[in-house]
Amino acid sequence: MTATLPLTGLKVVEFSHMIMGPSAGLILADLGADVIKVEPVGEGDNTRRLAGTGAGFFPTFNRNKRSLAIDLKSPKGMALVKKLVARTDIVTENFRPGALDKMGLGYDQLSKDNPRLIYCSFKGFLKGPYEQRAALDEVVQMMGGLAYMTGPPGRPLRAGASVNDIMGGMFGVIAILAALQEREHTGKGQLVKSALFENNMFLVAQHMMQFAVTGKPAAPMPERLSAWAVYDVFDTADGPQVFVGVVTDTQWRTFCEAFALADLANDPALATNPQRVNARERFMPILRAMFARMPRAEILDRCEKVGLPHAPIARPQDMFDDPHLNAPDAMIEVTLADGRKTSTPALPMELDGRRLGLRLDIPHAGEHGRQIAAELGLSDSEFDALVSEGVLSVDDTIKEPA
Repeated sequence: MTATLPLTGLKVVEFSHMIMGPSAGLILADLGADVIKVEPVGEGDNTRRLAGTGAGFFPTFNRNKRSLAIDLKSPKGMALVKKLVARTDIVTENFRPGALDKMGLGYDQLSKDNPRLIYCSFKGFLKGPYEQRAALDEVVQMMGGLAYMTGPPGRPLRAGASVNDIMGGMFGVIAILAALQEREHTGKGQLVKSALFENNMFLVAQHMMQFAVTGKPAAPMPERLSAWAVYDVFDTADGPQVFVGVVTDTQWRTFCEAFALADLANDPALATNPQRVNARERFMPILRAMFARMPRAEILDRCEKVGLPHAPIARPQDMFDDPHLNAPDAMIEVTLADGRKTSTPALPMELDGRRLGLRLDIPHAGEHGRQIAAELGLSDSEFDALVSEGVLSVDDTIKEPA
């Protein structure tokens, strides 16, 4: 991208791994900040080598960043990182509480040399009895009611994506942007935090408030009494399922007309949504039987023509062929570790009609070490000496597709 981006000129040092910290760094980087990802010397971030459900973490959350692979246990490595932080705007980290403080990289230590520094810590919990606990997305989903709401009764189930990690990263960015704005007035940085548990509770708050308002516990989503009479997944004649939603009285009339359901449309006992919610047991079998006789494509086409909420039930791998996701700039082409090209969704936002694209491909571990060292005033010979001593490592190779 050649156009100036909103955060161009801001410098970020990222001490993070897995998802929450890297997702925040990704947002800042896509918005134009210069994000330097500090990784362990050698093979880099362990997230690079995760298998199974973790195989997509690193390529998803690390584009548009520069990589510095450095030994933070060495005095020379620590001195170099502190020199880097002294001239940066933002530090992000998502290690256990106190881990970076013990290394001399906590906010109190770093802000002495850089009082304008904004330091964002991503943790399991904010202040309170659980503050020192370690946490994972799944842990807080289980303890915070989200898993209970997602699965059927007696079978708590984590959400099918890392919702707290990713949203926690987003709230961290919001806090960073607020701190940047405040710094414009005060000239001083500050410590900001975002946490998994509190993010989870923000998601679950609607169910807590439902209980506060009604006095009745919220039922898990598979057993919930929907606020809308038609808001369901239906079987079709050719196998693939569809979702159809009818959420207003106007949509109900439109729905009945589109699917030739004159008897239901003319039934005065089904005229309003509350009436229909209470009569679901009477008319939903009719709808299910009707949809089961129709091909999925026909159902979706009828809903599309009249503007009814609808969706095919898709799998993640199906989305590579989704026509909307393949609209210009909706996907970003990146290079995987083995050299293969693939595409990943862009940030879900537009700025003045433009999407945010790729400036830097997913980095190799330490790929930008020489460049970053030069910016800090090191000569090539000094950089090479640090590499030979094991303080720095660099992988700037370009791998060909397998």
